Amino acid sequence: MTTCWGTKKDKKVNEETAFIRNGSKLLEKLVDICDGKCNSIRRFSATELEKATNNYDPRKLLTDHFGYKLYKVFLQGRPVSVKKFDDRYQYHEQCFNDIVYSSKMSVHKSFVKLLGCCLETHTPIIVFEYVGEWTLSDCLWGSEEACCRPLLWIARSKIAMDMANAVAFLHAAFARPIVFRDINPGNILLDDNHEAKLSDFSLSISIPEGESHVSDAVTGTVGLIAPEYLATGNFNEKQDVYNFGAILLMLLSGRTLFDHSRPAEEIFLLDHVKKCIEDDRLNKAIDSTIIAEGAWPGKEQQLQAFAALALRCISEVAEDRPTMIDVSKELRKMHLSAISCGQQQG
Repeated sequence: MTTCWGTKKDKKVNEETAFIRNGSKLLEKLVDICDGKCNSIRRFSATELEKATNNYDPRKLLTDHFGYKLYKVFLQGRPVSVKKFDDRYQYHEQCFNDIVYSSKMSVHKSFVKLLGCCLETHTPIIVFEYVGEWTLSDCLWGSEEACCRPLLWIARSKIAMDMANAVAFLHAAFARPIVFRDINPGNILLDDNHEAKLSDFSLSISIPEGESHVSDAVTGTVGLIAPEYLATGNFNEKQDVYNFGAILLMLLSGRTLFDHSRPAEEIFLLDHVKKCIEDDRLNKAIDSTIIAEGAWPGKEQQLQAFAALALRCISEVAEDRPTMIDVSKELRKMHLSAISCGQQQG
């Protein structure tokens, strides 16, 4: 009896200690980043989330990502996503980033909405709205079930447009522009209708007021990191533009960033697409799903424009890249054109 009481008491003390530590760090970051603007974040208890996930049952797992796991559960009768970071490593800063930046994005439809968090655990656990079973990565080359519902060109152009709008919002809607830093196919969640939402602000950072860039350790996904960031550790919004260009190429080609089955000089997707364009064989770089849709008036021009925009985004020189606002405008025109041509074809 004494042992049982001691165990329960120790657990409560640990939860309270974690709550105080995590709460103070989160509050400090909220004050620093949110500039006095109110954010509605609900508090969940550790017990409540353990019960909802059935003690983090692997059968409820949606995503097993490097550094965290995402579970689909039901709370108060509705599906939600529970994000649990790996306690074996120090992910506090990434976790706080995710909470704080996500709390500022609820006004934008193309970001996953934050519902709340639990501060009683070693690393806070985050609760988001539930979007769907799949990521863009699943639909392009992962889950067999997801691949059975192919992404057609109109859907891809809409995903590109919506994600460009989201990143442009980060760059232009705040006094201190936010650099997302790691836009990758695993961070783009899709619902059953292929509506896309961007998630995971773990590596995001705000550019200090009055500064043109920020300096930080090089981090992110290999192949998505801009050359100037790799070389100097300095970066700004043009890091996201470079990163986004790679996303456009993956949407166009349906291929991963690196493929060792291609010739040595074309292993990197960017080099492969460039070579195809130089040899006047762009169709070789385009996903067979898009080709199989058949031809319609203006389709070839749309695909060429899409590829050209992607390559401008991935320019070696940061100043030569367009802004995300310009990218967003161009993709909107392409998507509307794709819809119009598709309706005429139908």
